[in-house]
Amino acid sequence: MMNHPAILALGTACHLIAFILITLHCLQRRRNASSTILWIFLAWSFPVFGAVFYLSFGVDRVADLGFQKFLTEEHLLRTRRDSLEAAPRAYWHNLDGAPAQNALQHEFNRALDALLPDHPALAGNRIAPLVTGDEAYPKMLAAIRGAKHHIHLQSFIIGNDETGREFMEALAAKAAEGVELRLLYDRFGSTAAHLLGLFRKFRKTPNFQIAGWTQANPFKRQFQINLRNHRKALIIDGQRAFFGGINLHDENTSAHKHGPIRDLHFDIQGPLVQELQYAFLRDWYFITEETPETLLTETYFPQAKPAGELTARLINSGPSTEKDVATESFFNAIILARKQIFAVTPYFVPPVDILRALHSAALRGLDVRLIVPQKNNHFYAGCASRALYEELLTAGVKIFERKPPFMHSKALVIDGEFSLIGTANLDERSLNLNYETNVAVYGAAFADAMKNIIHEDIDLSEEVLLSEWRKRARHRQLLENLASLMTPVL
Repeated sequence: MMNHPAILALGTACHLIAFILITLHCLQRRRNASSTILWIFLAWSFPVFGAVFYLSFGVDRVADLGFQKFLTEEHLLRTRRDSLEAAPRAYWHNLDGAPAQNALQHEFNRALDALLPDHPALAGNRIAPLVTGDEAYPKMLAAIRGAKHHIHLQSFIIGNDETGREFMEALAAKAAEGVELRLLYDRFGSTAAHLLGLFRKFRKTPNFQIAGWTQANPFKRQFQINLRNHRKALIIDGQRAFFGGINLHDENTSAHKHGPIRDLHFDIQGPLVQELQYAFLRDWYFITEETPETLLTETYFPQAKPAGELTARLINSGPSTEKDVATESFFNAIILARKQIFAVTPYFVPPVDILRALHSAALRGLDVRLIVPQKNNHFYAGCASRALYEELLTAGVKIFERKPPFMHSKALVIDGEFSLIGTANLDERSLNLNYETNVAVYGAAFADAMKNIIHEDIDLSEEVLLSEWRKRARHRQLLENLASLMTPVL
């Protein structure tokens, strides 16, 4: 039996080996220096815990696991391009792009053409904003109950509550009528429903396929729980879609004691619906490996007819690409602004490029307004966000903290003529780790509608004034700066 000195020596040796391996793994790729230093510090300072934490959350694993999804997406894309029978010609051959309406659209499209050549701007869309679950859920449920052929639904959170059960029962009822159902949920976001059997209850329902998104499987030597599918989309018969930031749980309704969470969803008709359809099937193919020949058929992609006057462009992002699509989209939108920027986000801990772009825009005299929640549902995220206030306020950015209930909306409106809407927050997780769906919408009428919604938030906010902000307690400053230091690993 080993004595205490021998056990201590063995433990020290194991810790040193683990530390060296983690350090070498961190240095394999060029990456953010502060993030690398923090991971090395954690690995050295916290034996065992540091190694386990790195295996679970280490962002160095993003490229490896993201590349697996990239390969499946490329295979699906090749099938779309090469197979005339598997790929619906009437739709894919129509993706020629809409002509730019103004200089801002032209410049933004030029940047996105290099990032997303297979997803051009498409004209003929109708997009209606829906505020909170009180507006979104009734329309979504009505669309589900009116489906004729198929329903595709994905959500980051499906609650094990009345809202979650109502949606699941409505889906099951349509499956019983012979409608094809595919449901994709994120296992991390929907942990309660996953563990407590909400999905298991419906797995044997005919015509109802259910899959959970995860890239953590110890049996496959995958320990990464950091890559989450944050997308939310509902596609009905390939002709109508709902997408945005609203999850499916009780907190999004007025019936909840603290609700409704302030959030945005969008009701869509037109060619953009089939872009959202393809985005869903791409994720579904990655998780289920259902064949492209089954997924890319005319039945899921009926010929798109114009439904409105809006031009819009899908912007899917995630670690399956090395192009930083989400960050580049926000950055280019901000630097192209000439008059005004409205930015709404629940979590504001952006990469330094976006922070500097907002700072620079305010210095150039633009009207830059940032709207964030006054009370954040993630304490450390709220603290990290406030650590950035002084730099922005000094440059002239106006910051508004919206009073409770919690604000989960995400939107960027530029010069009253361009909007960036969807699921991505202005934080490192959304822009670099999560799989997200945003949409660029061109048009003054839609931008005006978005600004009206944002002004409602501003009216329910308290403006943060630089003179008052500098007077806050010293312990708050220390806490904010500490939280800001940890953002590269959280």
